[in-house]
Amino acid sequence: MTNIKEPVLVTGGTGFVGMQIILQLLQKDYQVKTTIRSLKSKDKLIETLKANGISAFDNLSFALTELTQDDNWEEAMKGCKYVLSVASPVFFDTPKDEKQATRPAVEGILRVLKFAKNAGVKRVVMTSNFGAVGFSHTDKNIETTESDWTNPNEKGLSVYEKSKTLAEKAAWEFIRNEGGILEFATINPVAILGPSLNAHISGSFGILKHLLDGSMKAVPNIPLNIVDVRDVADLHILAMTIPEANGNRFIATADGQISMPEIAALLKEKLPNIATKVSTRKVPDFVLNLASLFNKKAKEGKLLLNVNRNVSNAKAKDTLGWKPVATKEQAILAAMESMIKYKII
Repeated sequence: MTNIKEPVLVTGGTGFVGMQIILQLLQKDYQVKTTIRSLKSKDKLIETLKANGISAFDNLSFALTELTQDDNWEEAMKGCKYVLSVASPVFFDTPKDEKQATRPAVEGILRVLKFAKNAGVKRVVMTSNFGAVGFSHTDKNIETTESDWTNPNEKGLSVYEKSKTLAEKAAWEFIRNEGGILEFATINPVAILGPSLNAHISGSFGILKHLLDGSMKAVPNIPLNIVDVRDVADLHILAMTIPEANGNRFIATADGQISMPEIAALLKEKLPNIATKVSTRKVPDFVLNLASLFNKKAKEGKLLLNVNRNVSNAKAKDTLGWKPVATKEQAILAAMESMIKYKII
């Protein structure tokens, strides 16, 4: 008979990362509860999990909650030993009011921590972002590590990255001042690619879509770090269960870096029939630097150009025994397979 493990609450269970975490938790025989914003999401998630090999759902339950409201959080947390706080507001367009945009992210994680503490939860693991770690680190001779923090007022920082930075800072402050015995850790992923369990994809897929649709007539020489969603999910579960994770941040990244022109070349080599519109022309760095004086998107591009991409994943490997299954190239090609499978391209 299977030994059912401790109850885990996963917020944002219908998202790209949340679904992968739930899949892995169920495969490992955990009791899983997930938050959803509407009952319609329940059937869709069950259908997705069935399509990916889950046949029994006795260990999966649902809680109707919103990050912006207190309703039902007490009930959602009840009986849970762990909370994986994955849900966070996402901005597809630049909001006019930055404070209105960043407030939900900050208030959301504080709400999760408050109710987790009150419910006697042992540990919360927060999905933060590399944007909270390395966007102010420009010295490319020194590795970026978990000890680094992004300046939330960094020029060119997107509202999304700013919201993640402010939310994580607020979370650590809560733990220091009000957390009591509540344990806490964060996962800080770089651009997340890899296979999607359904047609719902991460924002990072936009990099590939812009290359593929021909809208990028020339490719900026921006270096990136990539991680596979399966490895991000695995790292969350390790950080949830391993004692040494408490009080720590963990960068989730595959080894090395890859530039956008290198991604373009990879697509043209491996998927020539799909990548017919992918440009091999490069945007000279000086053009991007000049454009950044006049254009907000170019300003964000300039920041990405200057960010140190010599990023260490040693802490996750050494402290948690994390062993990524996918290289950055494999994560890119797996994302492409999903976009083809679900007719996203």
